[in-house]
Amino acid sequence: MKIYTKTGDKGQTGLLRGGRVAKHHPRVEAYGTLDELNAWIGHVRALTGDEAVEEVLVRLQSGLHVSCSDAAAPFGGAGESARIPRIRAEDVEALERGIDRLGEELPPLKRFILPGGGRVGSALHVARTICRRAERRLTELDEGEGGVNPELIRYINRLSDYLFTLARWANHREGRPEIPWTAVGEQPD
Repeated sequence: MKIYTKTGDKGQTGLLRGGRVAKHHPRVEAYGTLDELNAWIGHVRALTGDEAVEEVLVRLQSGLHVSCSDAAAPFGGAGESARIPRIRAEDVEALERGIDRLGEELPPLKRFILPGGGRVGSALHVARTICRRAERRLTELDEGEGGVNPELIRYINRLSDYLFTLARWANHREGRPEIPWTAVGEQPD
C-alpha cells in the first residue's frame, strides 16, 4: 500500500463517512490537533525511561487514535456506522479513575503551579496545552456545523486534567519540586 494517494494535492481531503472538505476545514483542524497531541505524547514516551509512565502514555495514544477517528467522522444522523470507533462514557470514566489514582500519590494543590519540572513533566504540560487547543477546535466545530460526539468533547476535557495530573505525578516520581505561582506584586525583588 502506498502512503501517498495524490487525492489531496489540490487542498482537499476525504472524510471517513464520505465527502471532501478543505484541509483547513474545522473538522480537519480538530482531528489534526488531536493527531498533533498524539505525536507529542509519542515524543514524551521517547523522553521517559519510566516503564510505568510509558505504559500510561501508550494507553493514552490508543485513546487518541480513537479520538481522531471519532472527530474525523460526523457523529449521528444518517449513515452513522458501528465500524467507526467512538469515544464512550466508559472511556471518560476510565480517565477520571486514573486522575483519582494518580492524585492519591500527590500532595494536595493549595495554589496554582507553574508548568515545568523535569523533561517528562514539562513535556506533559505542553501536551496538556495541545489538548486544550484540541478541545477548543472540537467545541468550535460542534457549535458551527455540529456532528461532534458529546462523549468525545467530555473525554478531551478530562484528558487535559489527566495530563496535568500525570505531569505532576511524573515530576513527583523524579523528585522535582512544584513551583507555586505568585502574583507579580508578591514576587521578591
